[in-house]
Amino acid sequence: MLKEFRDFAMRGNVIDLAVGVIIGAAFGAIVSSLVADIIMPPIGVLLGGVDFSDFFINLSGQHVDTLADAKKVGAATINYGVFLMTVITFIIVAFVVFLIARMLIKEPAASTKDCPRCAMPIPLAAMRCPMCTSELAPARN
Repeated sequence: MLKEFRDFAMRGNVIDLAVGVIIGAAFGAIVSSLVADIIMPPIGVLLGGVDFSDFFINLSGQHVDTLADAKKVGAATINYGVFLMTVITFIIVAFVVFLIARMLIKEPAASTKDCPRCAMPIPLAAMRCPMCTSELAPARN
């Protein structure tokens, strides 16, 4: 069983997956820092000096001024500012993954065309349709 596990773990796609997860985690940390340290502070300044990470709803009934104070006294809170920053982080990561996937997955060039007479697929370079034998216009480059 150990030999089977070692063979499984050493296959190329498992190692590729592990590398992808590690790079993805590092990329997630970079994007989190981008959102928390670069994107949100100017937005907060534009909105009058607001710190989004300090937006919360206090559920405990105790009076606290900041989220850090609420955590110190153990008050139950809903941290919607942190959630908002997490949503923005997700949107950025999803957009970057979309761009990378779009670059990697390209549509293959068409290798056939439809016959204008019978609508059957035929090779691009064909001069005559093999189905209906109609003559075709030469392929344009």
